Amino acid sequence: MGRSLTRIRHWEGTIDMPRVVPAVIRALDILELFLDRPQLSAREVMERLDLPRTTVHELLVTLEARSYLISVPGQPVRYRLGMPLFQLGAAFAGRLDLVREAQGVARDVAAACDEAVHVAVLDGADVIYLVKVDSTHPVRMVSAVGRRLPAHCTAVGKILLSDLDQAGLDAVLTKGTLRGMTPESITDPDRLRAHLDCVRAENVAVDIGESDSAMRCVAAAVRDHSGATIAAMSVSAPIIRWTPQAQVEWTGLVRDGAATLSARMGYLAPPR
Repeated sequence: MGRSLTRIRHWEGTIDMPRVVPAVIRALDILELFLDRPQLSAREVMERLDLPRTTVHELLVTLEARSYLISVPGQPVRYRLGMPLFQLGAAFAGRLDLVREAQGVARDVAAACDEAVHVAVLDGADVIYLVKVDSTHPVRMVSAVGRRLPAHCTAVGKILLSDLDQAGLDAVLTKGTLRGMTPESITDPDRLRAHLDCVRAENVAVDIGESDSAMRCVAAAVRDHSGATIAAMSVSAPIIRWTPQAQVEWTGLVRDGAATLSARMGYLAPPR
């Protein structure tokens, strides 16, 4: 019982946990910087994390020694992610039935509309994209698996937020300011709550340039055997191809795709 405890605040509440190790946290912070950048120098790591030069040097040397980072020669030396991180990610993804099944369904939906199809999950107040299938058009959405975006600015995120109970939604909305990504982003909590009521009623969400002014998106819920929403599937297209007729067609496709993936995850839809 001699272990010291620290109070860790999660968006769900406050719980007691064993003391975290600062050096490990800093090493993970460094690795997570590469989610947005393919390469970083030691100085860039220092500036982004506001850490001392010696600390950053020691952490980079340690991560490189274990091949989690690889140094790229040059002036200055830069670092990129190493193969062990891919192996860990592949091992994790290989155990996720959702990812495996979603890839096949997303390919079918993308083939039917020739637009980008995504499958994403909720992580706190953000969404993380697990699956992406591109369109064949030269003008298309720029995105990537593993990308994180504010949930309230995306169609997939609004679907996922709409399924939260009152306490869960309150926790997300009170966690911090709803930052906007474009002038169309919903940044007022009361307006977002009203919007999510509509999403809940229609079982579909639309992003009208809220995450990217040049893009439009429609999404539907993916459910598991218990009926809980575990992910969302979307079709995204540039505004130049987003016509009223196309929106109707793609809404039907994404609903059917989400329903197919839900069935593969064990969901038994109620009879109509």
